[in-house]
Amino acid sequence: MNVLVTGGGGFVGSYVIERLLARGYAVRSFGRSPQAGLVAKGVDVVCGDLASEEDVRAACVGVDAVFHVAAKAGVWGSWDRFYQPNVVGTRNVVAACQAEGVGRLVYTSTPSVVFNGQAIRGGGQELPYGRNWLCHYAHTKAIAEQEALAANSESLRVVALRPHLIFGPGDPHLLPRVIESVKAGRLKIVGDGNNQVDVSYVEDVAAAHVNALDALSLGQCAGKAYFISQGTPVALWPWLNEVLAGLGHPPLSQRIPMRLAYAAGAVAECAWKLLAKPGEPPITRFVAVELAKDHYFDLQAARRDLAFEPAYDMQAALVETIKDLKIRGF
Repeated sequence: MNVLVTGGGGFVGSYVIERLLARGYAVRSFGRSPQAGLVAKGVDVVCGDLASEEDVRAACVGVDAVFHVAAKAGVWGSWDRFYQPNVVGTRNVVAACQAEGVGRLVYTSTPSVVFNGQAIRGGGQELPYGRNWLCHYAHTKAIAEQEALAANSESLRVVALRPHLIFGPGDPHLLPRVIESVKAGRLKIVGDGNNQVDVSYVEDVAAAHVNALDALSLGQCAGKAYFISQGTPVALWPWLNEVLAGLGHPPLSQRIPMRLAYAAGAVAECAWKLLAKPGEPPITRFVAVELAKDHYFDLQAARRDLAFEPAYDMQAALVETIKDLKIRGF
C-alpha cells in the first residue's frame, strides 16, 4: 500500500510513519522542510505548502490512503496564520484525494473542536461543535473537521480522530512548554487543582491512526469523529507534579483562582494585540479555562469501531517520557 502522511516530520506524524513502515507500506511524507532522518528510513519526502493546491495534489499522486496530520497548533496568532494551514490546507488535501482517486483519509483533529468554555466529563460523539472559541486553533480545526467529514463518500472514506493532550518521547509542545513556564516562574495551579483531564501517549495515538485506516476498509468508522486518550483521566496538577519530580524540579504549589487567571488572560491578550508584542502572552483566556476545568471523554466508540485500546499504562508512558525529557535537557 502507498500512503501519504502530511506532517510526517512532526511529533505524531513521525510515530504514524514508524508503524506504517513496520507494516511494509511505501510511505511518503509531506511537509515544509526536508527530513533527512525520514529519507534515511526509506520514506519519500516531498516538500511543499499545505495552502498550495498544486503542492498538495502533487503529493497525493499514486497513493492509496492519506493521513492528514499536519496543522498549525497553538493558542496565539492571527486568524490567517491558523486558517491557511488548518482550513485551506485541509480543503486542499480533500480536493487532492478526490482528484487523485485516494480511497481513504484519516484526519487528525482535536477535542478542542467541542470547546465551549465549560467542563466536559465523559462526553462522547454526541457533543456538538463548540462556540465562544477564545482560540483560533480550536475554531479553525472545527471548520476543517466538519469539511473533511462532509467529504466522506463511497469513493473517499474519511474519519477524524481527536487525541487529547499528546505526550511522549519527542514531544515538542505540551510538557516542554510546561517545564519552561515552571523554570520561568510563570505557571501556577489554576482553580482548585482538582480538575481531571484526558491525556494521550503518542504511541497509542499512532496506533489509533493505523487502526482507523483498517476500520475505514470495513466501513465501520467512515464519516465519524472519535476521541482518543489513555482511557482514564488524570488529576492534571498531581500528574504534572509527578513529571516535574521525575526531572528534579520543585512541585507546583502556588494557586490562582480561575476568574483571576481568565481576567489576566484577557488583559494580556489586549496588551499583545495593541502593542504588537512578539511571541505568546504568558496566559490567555483559553489556557485559563483549559487549565482549570475538567475535560475528559468517552472512548467507547473508538473501542467499538476502531478496536482501539491503549497499550501503555500511565506509569510506563511516564517513565519513557521523563527519560526522553532528561536526555533533551529539560
